[in-house]
Amino acid sequence: MDRLAEQDTASATGQARDFLASLLLRTSQGDDQAFSEFYRRTCRQVTGLVRRVVIDRELSEEVVQEVFIIVWQDAAKYRPAAGTPMAWLMTIAHRRAVDKVRAAQSSRNRDHRWAATAPSAYDGVLDAVAEKVDAQILTASLACLSDLQRESIVLAYFGSLTCQEISVKLSAPLPTIKSRIRDGLQRLRAHIDLV
Repeated sequence: MDRLAEQDTASATGQARDFLASLLLRTSQGDDQAFSEFYRRTCRQVTGLVRRVVIDRELSEEVVQEVFIIVWQDAAKYRPAAGTPMAWLMTIAHRRAVDKVRAAQSSRNRDHRWAATAPSAYDGVLDAVAEKVDAQILTASLACLSDLQRESIVLAYFGSLTCQEISVKLSAPLPTIKSRIRDGLQRLRAHIDLV
């Protein structure tokens, strides 16, 4: 009885191997349905292997995607004499996972080295100059607005007033204030885009 069970298992394994090999052959000929079936039958094993090597969930998903892109592109490179389709696939998956781990570690090492050699004091000169230029552009652009638009925008953005508070302060209806600000901002945006 055990011998029969072993023969049945070996036969099923051989059939599965042959079926995966046929799917790879059809994939190499551009058959996307064969590729989808190959993916469906193998993605769980690939994902399991990759997750054990990479650990990080997002990076693992990235690696699994890369593995199946390689399968799609390189299916013609599979040679049955060299091993089973699963062995071929798992070799690709393991190599991509190890490469991803090494690349991530290399990036972390590079970041640590840079942080160790970076100047400790922050130089804010560039930011100060950029802010000054931005302020000059904004001040010049405010001149393109009507007095009513400019006043409403200055109160809203520089005076930190709400539209309701501006409406009370200027004794103007709330919808009018909102329209002034909206129209003024559109005009400012158009003017700044030209600068």
